Parts: sequence; C-alpha cells; structure tokens
Amino acid sequence: MEILLIIVSAIFVNNIVLAQFLGICPFLGVSNKLSTATGMSAAVCFVITLATLVTYLLNKYLLVPFGLEFLQTIGFILVIAALVQMVEIVLKKTSPSLYQALGIFLPLITTNCAVLGVAITVVTKEFTFGLPSHMLGLGEALLYAFATSLGYGLAMVLFAGLREHLALNSVPKAFKGVPIALITVGILALAFMGFSGIA
Repeated sequence: MEILLIIVSAIFVNNIVLAQFLGICPFLGVSNKLSTATGMSAAVCFVITLATLVTYLLNKYLLVPFGLEFLQTIGFILVIAALVQMVEIVLKKTSPSLYQALGIFLPLITTNCAVLGVAITVVTKEFTFGLPSHMLGLGEALLYAFATSLGYGLAMVLFAGLREHLALNSVPKAFKGVPIALITVGILALAFMGFSGIA
C-alpha cells in the first residue's frame, strides 16, 4: 500500500511541475511539440532516477558521516552536472541512435531545477504515507524519483498536446503565445489539484 501511495502522490498529488513549480523553464520551452515533449520527458525520467541514486548514496555515505550536510546543494549540483556529462559521453559512444534521439535534451536537463529538487527532497524531507514519518530508504527514494519524473513527463505531454491543439484554434491576439500557455498551465494545475484528496 505504501508503494502505491508513493506513486500516486508523486505523479498526481504533488506533481513536480504543477504543484511544486519546479522545472518550469524546460516545461514551457520544450512543450511546443508533442515529439519534443516526449523526448524531454524520457530524458528527464532517466536523469532524475540516476541522479537520485547517486546523490542519495553521496549524502548517506559521505556528507552525513563527515558532518558535511551544508554542502548538499553545491555537491548535488556538481554531481548532477557531471552525471549528465558522463551519460552524454557514454550514450554517444555506446548508443548513437539514442544519443541522437535525446539530442539537445540532455544538456538542458543539467539546468532543470526539478532534478535538483527531487534529489534534495529525497534526503531532507520526512514522508508520511499514512504511516509513521520516516526518511525514504534507497528503494523508496528511487521509486519516488521515478514516479516524480513520470509525473513530470505526464504533465509535459498533456501540456504539449494542449498547446498543439491551441495552435489550430483561433486565439484572441492578446492571448497568443505565452499568455495562453500560462493560462493553460494554470487550468492543468487546477485539474491536478482534484487528486489532492487521494493521498
């Protein structure tokens, strides 16, 4: 039951973009087309899960034992940037087709605050899923990170579909472009608020 609560909470109730407002820049910038939104979602899913694994282990076995918790933010930023670069290099060598498919999305993820937000949330917050408060273990942390990235992807794909649909409709001149996009995001966020009673 706890696993289901983590998944539902991360995807719908506490959606990283629509409830926590992290990762807004790539969310608005890359969501013009459904294909680019899908590619960015896949890349974010991979990087958030991998970055959470590495930062969780770094925090548990290096920062906390040596009393260096104050270095979490800067350490996590450096780890995420290095991780994205390593993933880019490995993909370029081992799977050129996947590297081409992800294209510009990997460097964009380096500056995506959703990745850092999930990494910090996992190591600093206590979670209650109808049980006594506790820190997430490694398995729960990875599940939370993966579910959060799925929530990010779901929101981005839905938003991209709505934007493609809006491009075909007649929108008043004053609302074209960014204004209608922000109104659409607001309505999408309100729709996701309907899930808040679930978990």
